[in-house]
Amino acid sequence: MIANEKLKVRRNTLPSRTMSAPSVNRQQFQKALADWYDTNQRALPWRTQPRLYRTVVSELMAQQTRIATMLPYFERWMIRFPDFESLAQAPEDAVLKHWEGLGYYSRARNLHKLARSYVALETKPGTPEEWQALPGIGPYTAAAISSIAQNYPAAVVDGNVVRILARLEDNRREFSGNAEAVKAFTPNAETLLNPEKPGDHNQAMMELGATICTKHNPLCTVCPVLQHCRSAANDPAELPKIRRKATETVEIDRLWIVCSEKILLHRIPLTATQLAGQYELPRPADLGIQTPTGKPIAQRTRAITHRRIREKIHACKTDNKKLADTLHWIEIKELDAITLSGPHRRWIEELLPKHAQAKV
Repeated sequence: MIANEKLKVRRNTLPSRTMSAPSVNRQQFQKALADWYDTNQRALPWRTQPRLYRTVVSELMAQQTRIATMLPYFERWMIRFPDFESLAQAPEDAVLKHWEGLGYYSRARNLHKLARSYVALETKPGTPEEWQALPGIGPYTAAAISSIAQNYPAAVVDGNVVRILARLEDNRREFSGNAEAVKAFTPNAETLLNPEKPGDHNQAMMELGATICTKHNPLCTVCPVLQHCRSAANDPAELPKIRRKATETVEIDRLWIVCSEKILLHRIPLTATQLAGQYELPRPADLGIQTPTGKPIAQRTRAITHRRIREKIHACKTDNKKLADTLHWIEIKELDAITLSGPHRRWIEELLPKHAQAKV
């Protein structure tokens, strides 16, 4: 089935359901949203220079990452890997190195696999279902890519869109998690979708959620769809009601071992499910020793989803003649050539000057 025929079938089978909020007029909502977006959209590089590949990269980079954080990474990525072909041909080490600092490295590996699969395909994907057959592409990403880059009428439902829809209809139901909320609000998102300009509509919804209908302190007084919102005068910041996992605190001890302008690092095995092949400061268990006593030289706290991770870094020496295969002495001047997990690179860059001063 050719692309135009696919589009025609999809438009003829869009759901006829209406929003549960009777105050929402579909056409008026679409126009108000579109007019606002035309004037207020951020000049993001995948919008100012739209291409299918740029849309794919931006969507995978934006998962779990703020737009402001990912922008410099996106620009560097496009210089090194400007298209599917260049990414498909690149070695994995180069791909991971250019992703360094963005975290959730499975996204980089999936993007790499996706490029190789895409290049090998004789018939390229054009529908959400076809995109979902490629590595790392779920329902949200598939709808985003096909609607934004290929004008396919599929509604995108992420946290921003869920928040807007919950507030529009003043839906105060408590959801057990994000997945349940997305499933519940997808029919309404499809109902509101403008099938003539699905990409612009989806981007406008996400933009509205990111800049106006924010999680905390929503800017209701300047919201372009305020007249359609049932929760505006009823504390919209409370919505949506999604049950969050309890915060889990994890404590980890790390070792700072520097000798003769080399630093001892642990390389995560290639078989690991997370951060495979990357370097980090070792733990005491990596050397088979107890955690050093005394005050650590640094303590850092970071959060990953519902986990709060507190890491203490201890200065240490080792006289181990034979180290485990995962431990490597890396010359300090060669640190830029290896892939370190983002937090560990920051910690090392902070501590190296102090180490140099201590030697003087």
